[in-house]
Amino acid sequence: MIDVLYNYRQGEIHSAELSDEFNALCIPFEESLTEAQLTTFHKLLDCVCETVAEEMRAAYKVGFKDGASMMQDIQD
Repeated sequence: MIDVLYNYRQGEIHSAELSDEFNALCIPFEESLTEAQLTTFHKLLDCVCETVAEEMRAAYKVGFKDGASMMQDIQD
């Protein structure tokens, strides 16, 4: 059920923009890569994004459960 709530609300979560520093570092770096290196770099970035997304889902679940536990303690 918590996953359903997270996935429903996910569209309402504001996405941060990439920083100017990231763009200043990444764009010239990408331009210096061969096609094969660029493909590998993008796959690495995808892996990082997937890991961060999974960590966010896990943190949401823990926070939700902690909040429910606190409400239950208050009621008891």
